[in-house]
Amino acid sequence: MTQADFDDLAAMLQDPEVMYAYEHDFSDEDVQVWLDRQRGRYEKYGFGLWAMILKETGEMIGDCGLTMQPIDGQQLPEIGYHIHKDHWRKGYGSEAAKAVRDWAFQNTKFDCLYSYMTSTNLPSYSTAASAGLRKIKEYSDKDDGILYVYAITREAWEAEHQ
Repeated sequence: MTQADFDDLAAMLQDPEVMYAYEHDFSDEDVQVWLDRQRGRYEKYGFGLWAMILKETGEMIGDCGLTMQPIDGQQLPEIGYHIHKDHWRKGYGSEAAKAVRDWAFQNTKFDCLYSYMTSTNLPSYSTAASAGLRKIKEYSDKDDGILYVYAITREAWEAEHQ
């Protein structure tokens, strides 16, 4: 993502329906912090959330990528995604999550990739499952309630891609 993506990113992050799992939509300042965080991740790790661009129109329809996230007390590589509501249920999230999964196993040394979400976020865990991640645990978080953790190991991914 670049600064030029601000308006498209804001359209998504400022939509209460899209951001319901965050319990609030974002202000312009929150969107800028989000964008700056991704750019900082690119510098620090060589990855972060990337813009999802619809090939046919060039429109930014969401973000998806790999980030280091605090999951049940550990910093773990997480496949994350957010899709603008106009593009829900079209398979873009699954397609992007699979691409990130493949990129991560081909370009990093991580032996396992994760995705985590609130227990009420059915679309998110459906997307994780469609990318081959399986639920491995759930835990309680004081801020977010019950969280589900999905994962796929390098070994399982390699078995599917031989």
